This record gives sequence, C-alpha cells and structure tokens, in this order.
Amino acid sequence: MQTPFKTIGIIGKPSDPSIAEALTALHAFLKQHDYTVIVAKDSAHFIDNQSVKSCAIDTMGQNCDLVIAVGGDGTFLAAARAIVADDIPLIGINLGRLGFLVDISPNELSDKLLPILQGHYWQEKRYLLRTKIIRDGTVIHEETAVNEVVIHRWVTPSMIEIITKIDNVFLNSQRSDGLIVSTPTGSTAYSLSAGGPILHPALDALVLVPLNPHTLSNRPIVINDSAEIEISFCQTKQINALVTCDHIEIPEVLISDKILIKKEPNPIRILHPEGHDFFYILRNKLNWSSGYHTDNHAIEP
Repeated sequence: MQTPFKTIGIIGKPSDPSIAEALTALHAFLKQHDYTVIVAKDSAHFIDNQSVKSCAIDTMGQNCDLVIAVGGDGTFLAAARAIVADDIPLIGINLGRLGFLVDISPNELSDKLLPILQGHYWQEKRYLLRTKIIRDGTVIHEETAVNEVVIHRWVTPSMIEIITKIDNVFLNSQRSDGLIVSTPTGSTAYSLSAGGPILHPALDALVLVPLNPHTLSNRPIVINDSAEIEISFCQTKQINALVTCDHIEIPEVLISDKILIKKEPNPIRILHPEGHDFFYILRNKLNWSSGYHTDNHAIEP
C-alpha cells in the first residue's frame, strides 16, 4: 500500500535508559515495514542496532515526513517544540503515566500505529505560545511552549506583584505566587492543578490562572487566543522572577522586564488513531464516571 510517509523520525527521552526496549522494538517495526528511520542523536544509543541513522533533534523536522515521540507528555512537548516550524505531523507512544497527548501503547504498533502510517488517522492541530522577555526595549530571550508559560516568584518568600494587559488593555494587577498562561493543550496540566478549567483542544482560547492570589476573588479567566498578553512587575523592591515555558526555565527575570506572550502562528499537527475521543481520554485519565458504562448513556452497573 502506498503510504503518505517515507522517512520517519523517532524522538525518545534521552535521560531514561528504560526506553531502550521500546525504542529498539519501534525501530525494528518501522524497518520491517520498509520505512527509512532516523533517530534523535541523544537517544539513538539506546537502540540495539549498529546501523541506526541519527540526527540532532532540532533538525529532525527537516529530514523526516513524520516524527514519533516515545515517552510521556514531556517527551512529546520537546518533540513538538523541535518540529513546529517544519509543518510535519507528530505521533505519541506512551511510556509515561497520564499521557494526555501520547495515546498509543508500545504493544499497539500493529493495531494502531501501522494504520496511521498507512493513512488511516484523525488529525488535530494544537497551537503553541511564544514568549519574549524584553529588557530596555530589546528582546533578550525567546522560547516556545506547548502547554503553558508560567511566571513564578523565585528565591523569595514574598509574593510578586504583576500587571497584566491584554492587547495593550489593562486587565488587572495582582499579588500572588505567579500566573499561568495556558493553551487548551496545557489546560489538563499545571493549569488544572492550580484550579483552572479544562479547555477543549478545538477552542481558540487561552486561560490565565493566578497562583495562590492574595485576593481570593482573583479567578482564572479565558480569553481569545489571538490576544497578545503583556506582563510587567509593579513592585519597587528588586526581586528576581522565574519564567518557565513548559519545563524550560528562563531565570533571573528582573522587575524592570516585560514579558510578551502570543500564539505561535504555526500549529503542530498531531495524528491519532481513527476514533480518537478527547472525552474518553478525560474519563480514563482523570477517573471520571467510575463505575458507569458509557456506550451511549451512563448507566449504573
């Protein structure tokens, strides 16, 4: 059968030797089905095969038609950031715990992965956030995030005082431990644990969630994802703040800095098995409707 993909990249968690068996099995499976396979250089040594082709993770999108991330959601996020500019799709194989984004198990290569590679899949687009740290009118750092951008207090027992503007319109000022700016993808991650709402992935929205605000009426707010968010500090005493984009830290942000957050124009394309159901994933991962059958209607057993 003619397939839409010829060269497939594999990205694994480079710091986890326990993925060796899964990576070796996936590499052998793809080679068995006549695909050209390229493995990220920092995890290629886990594969028990002397002829493995490899490249740096940041050039993976230029060399492949499709990338498979093997690990948990963290590995998936790293893969998404690496290939977002190259407009190639991404598949997740789950070796982690929750796995909201990685929905294929290593023992489902024939049943679920192969049909996707043969063109039988459901595709969705997820947008990333781009963060710029501006100091004295100059961009000193840029980073992307799939899940969320978080401004934290850092190395201080005191709350930070921040001002938030949406499209240059004042939203509020707050004293808190920080602020989460989350995509719909990230609404089931840190944002959820901080009391934010779950957003359906198809929504064109972002959610702003305060972390332990001093004023209890300061609640999460959902805004359009086309908005530009500007965050600045309003305290007079110099402290350092920490900005994280997913798990990437940008330390030593000063109170004189501005933080601009805007949707990345290019989405990441995620391929799922046919019949993919976001609500089923929520029920399964969050243990909703425990004790109920959900074929068409919830009924007690």
